[in-house]
Amino acid sequence: MKLGLEHRKALVLGASKGLGAAIAISLANEGAQVIGASRSVDMIAALNGRLEPEATGRITGLPLDLTDKASRDALLQQVLAQGGVDILINNTGGPAPGEARSTGSEAWAGGFDAMVLSLIEITGALLPKMVERQWGRIVTLTSSGVESPIPRLAISNGLRAAVLGWSKTLAAEVAADGITANIIITGRIHTDRVDQLDAAAAQRQDTTIEAIRKASLATIPAGRYGKPEELADVVTFLASDRAGYVTGAKIRVDGGMIRSV
Repeated sequence: MKLGLEHRKALVLGASKGLGAAIAISLANEGAQVIGASRSVDMIAALNGRLEPEATGRITGLPLDLTDKASRDALLQQVLAQGGVDILINNTGGPAPGEARSTGSEAWAGGFDAMVLSLIEITGALLPKMVERQWGRIVTLTSSGVESPIPRLAISNGLRAAVLGWSKTLAAEVAADGITANIIITGRIHTDRVDQLDAAAAQRQDTTIEAIRKASLATIPAGRYGKPEELADVVTFLASDRAGYVTGAKIRVDGGMIRSV
């Protein structure tokens, strides 16, 4: 299937590792010219060594700290000076674990700035060029916590739900301009973040990481954690010409873990 990503330019947030890195690689393998943004720019440049030999896309890095507005503004200045992008992949890290009843307002405010306001700012700044070209793709990654809240991840559950509502509203506003906006709901995809959460759960429950993983796998009909590449390929399809009539959607990549309809 031809995805039509040759000559498209993409910006992937959080591209140095994990899901962001896998998405940047998948897009470049399909011919897109990818800007990867992260605090670890050197790691982004190294991703080119993981591309398929016949890949025509390339990955370049720009520095970005989503918690720092000056850093966000600097990134946007550079990207807009290059003509903007056709594809935006909104991917943020997750906040520290914490219970809703004991998490203070300062932690909520910091999480909102890094996980919600940053995406709204970056998307809003890049939208005019997409509107001008009458083509654009916005894909935002969230957690399974937006449908089935995860214990001790109060900030993540709450703020990612806010992002879900924002994306759905945006999708209706820009659909007539040839722009789609979709949400990916990630399940247990095997990344460093999942390893950290498993380790924290093992310590909290005074058990082994292996025991935590066994219990986690028992909740997933597929019987395993997902591969970052599996999620990345779904994102790449949504970023393509082929997905022009898919917008305002939330798409699960979770191995069947979320039990609600």
